[in-house]
Amino acid sequence: MIHQYKSGGYNIVMDVNSGSVHVVDDIVYDTIPLVQSLVGEGIKDAGTIKAAAQHLSNLSCSGEELSEAVDEILALEAAGQLFSPDIYENYVPELKKRETVVKALCLHIAHDCNLACRYCFAGEGEYHGRRALMSPEVGKKALDFLVANSGNRVNLEVDFFGGEPLMNWETVKELVAYGRSLEGPHNKKFRFTLTTNGVLLNDEIMEFANREMDNIVLSLDGRREVHDRMRPFRGGQGSYDLVVPKFLEAARKRGQMRYYVRGTYTHHNLDFSRDVLHLADLGFQQISVEPVVARPEDDYAITEADLPVLKAEYDKLAAEMIRRKKEGRGFNFFHFMIDLSGGPCVAKRLSGCGSGTEYLAVTPWGDLYPCHQFVGEEGFLMGNVEEGILREDLRDEFKCCNVYAKDKCRKCFAKFYCSGGCAANSYHFHNTINSVYEVGCELQKKRVECAILLKVAEMDEAAQED
Repeated sequence: MIHQYKSGGYNIVMDVNSGSVHVVDDIVYDTIPLVQSLVGEGIKDAGTIKAAAQHLSNLSCSGEELSEAVDEILALEAAGQLFSPDIYENYVPELKKRETVVKALCLHIAHDCNLACRYCFAGEGEYHGRRALMSPEVGKKALDFLVANSGNRVNLEVDFFGGEPLMNWETVKELVAYGRSLEGPHNKKFRFTLTTNGVLLNDEIMEFANREMDNIVLSLDGRREVHDRMRPFRGGQGSYDLVVPKFLEAARKRGQMRYYVRGTYTHHNLDFSRDVLHLADLGFQQISVEPVVARPEDDYAITEADLPVLKAEYDKLAAEMIRRKKEGRGFNFFHFMIDLSGGPCVAKRLSGCGSGTEYLAVTPWGDLYPCHQFVGEEGFLMGNVEEGILREDLRDEFKCCNVYAKDKCRKCFAKFYCSGGCAANSYHFHNTINSVYEVGCELQKKRVECAILLKVAEMDEAAQED
């Protein structure tokens, strides 16, 4: 499978199955589809391909130039970097047979929040249920469950989530200490993460987080008017002026590493690239601003009609990031970060985040769900921290969820980067985890293209310096 596109002045060709990316001239770019069709018909002889190309091509180039282009294309094919076969589907049976181990938990420390974010999928922290704080006892049982079900895996991940987890800060500290006490005896290493809206963030919390948290996620949508419109206090007043100074200090104290500011854009700020650049201009270097996922009837929901504007915004952002990097003012944008040298392992390429199998969410009272976006959906209640997984049928359903189980993913060039997208979004829009959220897919494909463009520009810049 080949994906070709033009961006940033480059002709980019991506061989999906090998992961190879090529920057080619106009003649090679235009000749690739022709050669691909001939190879697809079983023609392998270079002379025959050249003769057929000369006959079929309507390119405004000489015969010699066309012949050289065919030679270049066939050399890439011979090297396994073009028209490569799909070897990944053969791994699917092995994925299904693999022993299920749990490697990560999302601990819902607080089903409560001190903000009233308009787009909150958790219903201001309640998750379709009741307000509650996780007790230390439930949290410890969750960590025990993780250790007991992690097999031989050493590195384990725990995200303190909400609602707002700082509303239950003493329990967070107690659970971190308990997790550390389990590491030596069980040969485990916990990687703790904290997601916060920043309202309660203070020096003591920051000091603890800098010592114990491998990553912190700081919720900030961008410009003051954008943030305050969607992330107000319950009384309606904005939270921007309170949290921004705290977040800037947190980023500074962490050396601009091991954190990111995480925003959400909606139909009300389709010019979201301005919000990303606003965050960069404030001084943040690790930034993620993602599209809202909402019901079509919500006034802030992103629609198909918004897609051309949003795709242009991603192009605009990519161009500005290239310019700023050259000027020494670069920053990381989470959705433009891509590894072209190796990428994720086969299992992650095919099945993504591991929700319902390797990754589970834990409610304040100890119930287990496939991920935080399924919490409160009683049909997805999988068990609890005391008894473990009780719905093995659900676990097996998620275990079988991969890019080859989704018809819309099979022919998509981005499938090995998005790994089939979000199961929760698929369920909420199509009542099955084996479909896709189409608006999200279109934006994801655009982000992959922009991410590859940034890598191409970076390599081009390095080559020019040499």
